[in-house]
Amino acid sequence: MNLLHLLRGRFADAFGCWRERRHAGPAAVPDRAEAGRWGEAVAAQHLKRAGFEVLGRRVRPNRRDELDIVARRGDLLVFVEVKTRRSEAYGRPSAAVNARKRHALCRAAAAYLRQAHYPRGCYRFDVVEVVGTPEGGEPVVRHLEHAFPFEQRYRFPVA
Repeated sequence: MNLLHLLRGRFADAFGCWRERRHAGPAAVPDRAEAGRWGEAVAAQHLKRAGFEVLGRRVRPNRRDELDIVARRGDLLVFVEVKTRRSEAYGRPSAAVNARKRHALCRAAAAYLRQAHYPRGCYRFDVVEVVGTPEGGEPVVRHLEHAFPFEQRYRFPVA
């Protein structure tokens, strides 16, 4: 099977799904925001079971950016990005955390830390993958610790 044939098949599949949803009416289109909120709730429960205290969900430290979950365990402050997918047919959910998204998360975390007056301790970024649907069975939850580092452009005062 050549590449053109494969791409043509994928386009036809995607177009067919779009067409079915478009002609089936608004009830057939899944609400992505609702699925995202469900995934964040599942991730927050997972973090609580892992011993984290959830400090906030959908935290907006500035007008541009949002942190899905901010959690703490001891002196460790964790900024968590939650990625929810119905299936892994098109790859792992964490693959959607690209360079642009990492930059936005670093900017949001830096703003959060400025507002909190740079609390002592360690900071890190985690990604929690949630694969499943609210109507389906038990979702698959993966917690990827230390998913990426802070960008070097952000400097913090040393106490």
